[in-house]
Amino acid sequence: MLKSLPCLRPTALAIALACAFPTMAAALEPAAENDAAPADSTAKQLDAVSVVARGATRQVQRINQQDIERLPAGSSPLKAIEKLPGVQFQSADATGAYEWSTAVYLHGFDQSRLGFTLDGVPLGNMAYGVTNGLSITRAILSENIASTELAQGAGALGTASNSNLGGTLQFYSADPEMDFGARLAQTFGSDSAQRTFVRVDSGDHGGFSAYGAYAASDMDKWKGDGPQKYEQFNAKALYSWGEGNRISLFVDKSRRKEQDYMDLSLTSQKALGWDFDYLAPDWATAAQMARAYQSTGAYAGVANGYPASLAALPADYDWLDSTYYWGSGLRNDTLSALAGSFNLGGVATLDLTGYYHYNRGEGQWVTPYVPSSAQVPLSMRTTDYGLDRFGGTGALKFTLGMHEIELGGWAENSQNTQERNYFLLDAPLTTLYNFYEVSDPFFRQFLQKYHTQTRMAYAQDTVRLMDQRLTLNFGAKAVSTKTNARSLVASSSYAQGSIEADDSFLPQVGASYALDEHQDLYLSYSKNIAAFDYSPFATGQATFDSIRDTLEPEQSQTVQLGYRTSGEGYQASVGAYYTKFKNRLLVTSPCSAIQTCSAILSNVGDVESTGLDLALIVKPVQGLDWLNTVSLDRSKYQDDYLNNGVVETGGKYVVGVPSLMFTSSLNYHRDGWRVSLDGKYTGRRYISYLNDSQVPEYWVFNAGAGYDFGKVGVFSNIGLSLNVTNLADKRYFATTGTGGYVASDRQGYNQTLMAGAPRQAFFTLDARF
Repeated sequence: MLKSLPCLRPTALAIALACAFPTMAAALEPAAENDAAPADSTAKQLDAVSVVARGATRQVQRINQQDIERLPAGSSPLKAIEKLPGVQFQSADATGAYEWSTAVYLHGFDQSRLGFTLDGVPLGNMAYGVTNGLSITRAILSENIASTELAQGAGALGTASNSNLGGTLQFYSADPEMDFGARLAQTFGSDSAQRTFVRVDSGDHGGFSAYGAYAASDMDKWKGDGPQKYEQFNAKALYSWGEGNRISLFVDKSRRKEQDYMDLSLTSQKALGWDFDYLAPDWATAAQMARAYQSTGAYAGVANGYPASLAALPADYDWLDSTYYWGSGLRNDTLSALAGSFNLGGVATLDLTGYYHYNRGEGQWVTPYVPSSAQVPLSMRTTDYGLDRFGGTGALKFTLGMHEIELGGWAENSQNTQERNYFLLDAPLTTLYNFYEVSDPFFRQFLQKYHTQTRMAYAQDTVRLMDQRLTLNFGAKAVSTKTNARSLVASSSYAQGSIEADDSFLPQVGASYALDEHQDLYLSYSKNIAAFDYSPFATGQATFDSIRDTLEPEQSQTVQLGYRTSGEGYQASVGAYYTKFKNRLLVTSPCSAIQTCSAILSNVGDVESTGLDLALIVKPVQGLDWLNTVSLDRSKYQDDYLNNGVVETGGKYVVGVPSLMFTSSLNYHRDGWRVSLDGKYTGRRYISYLNDSQVPEYWVFNAGAGYDFGKVGVFSNIGLSLNVTNLADKRYFATTGTGGYVASDRQGYNQTLMAGAPRQAFFTLDARF
């Protein structure tokens, strides 16, 4: 199904815009009533979940810091948005901070095809393997997030993302407080959890204000052995003057060390239980399994010397890969952004942002396939990352008659190094540290250097007619992402060269019509493409040379329409969508089973998604709000493809995506008391492309309670809170696809699942000065 179409080049308008804004970085979106993200000040004024964005020509929902604070301290802000319609968020830990297991799905698209930004700064697709960004949990402490905006579809036209086929999540950092103050919060909880958070605000001094915040967290895994630790520092300085002028500097430093949870399969979970995990600190069993393989060359069977404890697994199961001794991840990030918003004499505004991101990371796996010596049958295999990226965006906004015009652009350059190294082990490994920093590898499997250049330019116009009741929004962008790869170690499995994804005309149009002061209708259309990741280079040189000019970038076209209403004590929205996802990319062996051919990246056809999102917030009495959402999705593959034979996926459901989700969130806040109860139903999900394997549906409930004592002595407020996650102690499969999906898994052997955390409790004391 490979097609060969000429690459589209940027138009003269796109080139002119790119030249006009050579130093600009991610555009700050216009405020509330326009169809884009709120400014910081607007975002902070939101007092609850909002499922109604009046005047927006797309489906938009927002949450604020209050919604994050209802979660256990330090929780990922992604956990706060999972109650919004259309959102599926999964994680193996209670707080959603363990990155290997985190996954976001939205309207049939997985995380790799969504876009994420912080104050307009691109976070890439937040992939675990360091490629083009970083996770929101490493970019900012959850206490310093003012609001989060979810936009299904492609999101705002100026969003700095080259992967947002299915929607965008935009996070906004809190501004410094105007009064001097400090905050100290201490959390204790299940599995020896401890977390300390400290923040100090300078207060306002002639327009200048700043804060610094620090958090340290240490928590044991809920199963198996090993800690999950991080330290993180945030600082933000702001200077404001005149009418609408401001400059801000944001700095984030993050250090994370995480022991992994073992991926499960349907069969391994059934045979060995929910709590089956990595073997550490049981070195003897890990060594026994490695020696059994190295002496016999067989993967399975007690007769081959494998532990009798694995005898519950089927005889043909790959026992050697059912578990390993050790798996872990280390990440070291620094993110900084300098942003300015300038009032150009009342006739226009100019928003500029420049940013820099530094990352060094290592993924670790103790492998039984490569011995360190005749005496030590295991070695440490690492994947080592080095990423430096810098860029800028900008937006010029002005009014001509009835036209509200925005011109903007985004430019980013990044240098990324990825290498696979093997290190000697001479004793059982007990301490988590970075091998690459202290040792020399005895073997380097590959060393790839990638340079990626992204350029985007856009223009849009908003017109308001019929006494402001009708809003029309239309515009287009041109985007180009080019990646050059160099192989610094000879390899038959990795190629060098360049590949580019570009399109000179990606339109977006929308309309919103206010039926009255409480009700409006909206309709939108958007088209987008996604940049190629590094997968085209993960093949032999000859194969890469043969596919580089025929691969097409993934593309989406989305239509949304909906109805929103709000009034005294309620908000409600109904939204429907249709998405055509074209040129889906997948690694395949495009020949029959009796032929010999290399695995390559191929375009394997289209996906169509249709769905309906319903949301209702009611506030029957003061202090009580009740959110209910229903999400229906029908995402199906449209084509068969070749992978050592025909894989008949046409008409099958997309893997990992439930057809039905339901959430209900009840929150009460009055007279210092805070009480919450959340429940979410996630329908069954297929884990094979042929839909012959699936994980069952499940309900999960979480509860929280807290009390603010108000002023006590020198403290302006003291608060206590208790959170209980997975209240009913449900055992279930949370994340799917951690080890990738396969065409067929009738036996349930594919180890690509993560178990959800059991019931856990967290207690926090929060004091403010």
